[in-house]
Amino acid sequence: MKRYYRIEYEGAPRYAVQVGDDTEWRLVKGDIVGAHEFGDRIASGGHRLLPPVVPSKLVCVGLNYKDHAAEQNKPLPVEPMIFLKPSTAVIGPGDPIVLPKAVGRVDHEAELGVVIGTRARHVSEQDARRHVFGLICVNDVTARELQVKDIQYTRAKGFDSFAPIGPCIAAGLDERVPGGLQVEGWVNGVRRQSSSTQQLIFSVDQLIAFISSVMTLLPGDIISTGTPAGVGPLTPGDRVSVTVAGVGELANTVVAH
Repeated sequence: MKRYYRIEYEGAPRYAVQVGDDTEWRLVKGDIVGAHEFGDRIASGGHRLLPPVVPSKLVCVGLNYKDHAAEQNKPLPVEPMIFLKPSTAVIGPGDPIVLPKAVGRVDHEAELGVVIGTRARHVSEQDARRHVFGLICVNDVTARELQVKDIQYTRAKGFDSFAPIGPCIAAGLDERVPGGLQVEGWVNGVRRQSSSTQQLIFSVDQLIAFISSVMTLLPGDIISTGTPAGVGPLTPGDRVSVTVAGVGELANTVVAH
């Protein structure tokens, strides 16, 4: 397995890769979702982590965990419910989540994200996995009261800083998803969400096939696969983190506007 980090290195964004359990990283030359090679070795610590990818869009899936549907007392959906987050909502590890003024309750939603590696349009479930580059942690931050008020999700989900992603893209891990990857959400060291991708209503393969029948998925786009039970409110001063087994921990602080 390889973990690709996007870092600030000598004043510019660069990719670095951790191969297996190697304690050092190697700089990447080329396009991580295309032709690339590994270069010089560097220390794995002391670098500012940037968003691992800048997607053209984040396609999010609502109500895709059986335990979350039960928590919400809602029937299981018959097809995926999708919505978009703008690329301007993306922030990286350590960047602050900014709570907008006068929007009411804002919740964390810990999610597994799938990073697309090759252009996907009308993809079958059988071919879906070859379009996956890797996996990533996503926090689908949501202004809950606006979500209820607006019915549509765009405003509630689309504020600047409402799409933390990171800390890396884990390539070679997606084959483990059907067997279950642990997804957890933590606030101030207290675990609020804990589930497994075995609880997914629609699998990664099904999601890629469904979404690509609606819109073209481009390299670097992210599908955020839904959140498990236990979503809850954030307040200024909180430290919120999302962990996905094998990917790592995405941690952000929360500040008032």
